[in-house]
Amino acid sequence: MTDSLLPCRNEAAFGPRARHASIGVKVGDVQVGGMIAGNPAPIVVQSMTNTDTADIAGTIAQVVALARAGSEIVRITVDRDEAAAAVPHIRDGLEKRGIHVPLVGDFHYIGHKLLADHPACAEALAKYRINPGNVGFREKRDTQFSAIVEMAIRHGKAVRIGANWGSLDQELLTALMDENASAPQPLDARAITREAMVQSALLSARRAEEIGLAADRIILSAKVSAVQDLITIYRMLAERSRYALHLGLTEAGMGSKGIVASSAALGILLQEGIGDTIRFSLTPEPGGDRTLEVKAAQELLQTMGFRVFVPLVAACPGCGRTTSTVFQELARDIQHWISTSMPEWKTRYPGVEALNVAVMGCIVNGPGESKHADIGISLPGTGETPAAPVFIDGRKAMTLRGAGIAAEFKQIVADYIEKRFSV
Repeated sequence: MTDSLLPCRNEAAFGPRARHASIGVKVGDVQVGGMIAGNPAPIVVQSMTNTDTADIAGTIAQVVALARAGSEIVRITVDRDEAAAAVPHIRDGLEKRGIHVPLVGDFHYIGHKLLADHPACAEALAKYRINPGNVGFREKRDTQFSAIVEMAIRHGKAVRIGANWGSLDQELLTALMDENASAPQPLDARAITREAMVQSALLSARRAEEIGLAADRIILSAKVSAVQDLITIYRMLAERSRYALHLGLTEAGMGSKGIVASSAALGILLQEGIGDTIRFSLTPEPGGDRTLEVKAAQELLQTMGFRVFVPLVAACPGCGRTTSTVFQELARDIQHWISTSMPEWKTRYPGVEALNVAVMGCIVNGPGESKHADIGISLPGTGETPAAPVFIDGRKAMTLRGAGIAAEFKQIVADYIEKRFSV
């Protein structure tokens, strides 16, 4: 059923992270996919606001927080006239604050009308997100889809075509289910639903190209909430196309559940060379910090070795040899100090994000881990001599003793950063 409609391409020759090398999408000043100076473009971290977009001040404040946390693209809801009218004011307010993060408009049902009625909104956004499952129904589908694509062409914008498990094109799904029912060896319903997700995205992308949108202006996504479904669907998309792909487990959940599920799914795909932008769709606690999704996405990319955002602090988990909490407190303080200092350090100390610091709790692994870091300290464990050797660039530099170990080590780190990374 698939081969006649959407022929499969063999992309194996392109290799990990080079599969999209010929397709690069510019979203504002951010390169998504494609090549930069001969190398695959970095995987981009994206997030989304949960404010009412019509609340200009509130939305600006949240976009500022997300951008400063490291979000390189921010999506905002554009669901009604008041929201569309607010978009250019949000863009202008961000620029006045020195924030130039590209804004993506999330459109459902009436996006064609909002973009037509609010040309300033159409111009202010860097990218339009279309859901092929609700862009229009029956005879209105192609007309309304085409209107948004034509608007993107007119304004030179990128388009993300985002299929979603919860709002899948029911006409396409029904047609595939009917076709499957008459097949000699029918597949199960879940397999057909996965196929419908893939076809919804790819057929829409092909139609966008027919209208005149260049392939390097198209980004695809296929959001589901189950890890195995997400992995399978994106493998299918990667096999059949070379469009840039946005990865994200939708409705991932709250706290550690959402972080673990997103990391499991996205980590597998990224390791296979699939994905150009990512988002952790985490449910925040009531009044919680929205920037957690940005930090989690960054930590995944840095842990896997794809990007470097902040200096790494290695710290042991603690055991019966470390009944004192000194190393835990020092690790926490160093991590917090680095995190809060990074906005200033990025301008003063180019390359500081590559720094590795180790804060270890006893003699078993402490000295060894400290030697492997750029700068590390091995604090005394239970029953050990109250001395803390400090290692710099693999060599023991000094030994700290007494109640001021934490403050002394922090100053040593600061001096090291100044000496190594100062321009």
